[in-house]
Amino acid sequence: MDFIQILVLGLVQGLTEFLPISSSAHLILVPELTGWPDQGLAFDVSVHLGTLSAVILYFRRELISMSRSWTASVTGKGFDQEARLAWAVLLGTIPVGIAGLAFKDVVETTLRSPFVIASATLVFGLLLWWADARCRGERNEHSIGWKDVLIIGIGQALALIPGTSRSGATMTAGLMVGLSRKASARFSFLLSIPVIVLAGGLEIIEYLETANIADIQPLLLGALISGVSAFICIHYFLKVLENIGMLPFVIYRLALAGFLYLVFA
Repeated sequence: MDFIQILVLGLVQGLTEFLPISSSAHLILVPELTGWPDQGLAFDVSVHLGTLSAVILYFRRELISMSRSWTASVTGKGFDQEARLAWAVLLGTIPVGIAGLAFKDVVETTLRSPFVIASATLVFGLLLWWADARCRGERNEHSIGWKDVLIIGIGQALALIPGTSRSGATMTAGLMVGLSRKASARFSFLLSIPVIVLAGGLEIIEYLETANIADIQPLLLGALISGVSAFICIHYFLKVLENIGMLPFVIYRLALAGFLYLVFA
């Protein structure tokens, strides 16, 4: 991989991971549209770890507080709203973990086609528009109940389909259960942490066992680029979300789906 390809793919991952437009779809489509060779699973995992670092750094204070409260809840020393949120993140990860194990081969092969990506981009874009248009939610992420966790967790499992967007699916589900736009986004970002750890941890460890230094350098550079761009994206997305809503992202998804149908039909 040359520097331009690493730069473009790192930026694509960093800027799309937390926006409701599907980072996995863009990572698949960029090589398709540019003629570049597929960057491979190892590079995909490395840029995802870059975005993982970004979200952990951005929510570091909340994560420390949640960890303390969760530990207290486990040891019987109290159960506050931070412990409730921590349990919601952990339990909300179960559906995608089960679905990922059950459908791993299908997701990595059959579903990585432009037609599937275009269809998922269209359908889940319309669902996002519908949920956002009817959004009257005033609830914050600390009010999430177990039924809410189940619905959002199922949404995250559906996002294994390339083009769906993990953040888009979880934000859509969050809006559907009455969370505010900002709360939906914040919970979606927190929910991404265990998912990225589970999805990328094993693959990157297995790859590093056989990799040499020359192989690792592009991965580290891609992770750095994706991490910095993701941190900036999270910061500004949360600042402007309540004002702009989801409509710009819905329009982008519909335009992208139409373009893909035209190019790959």
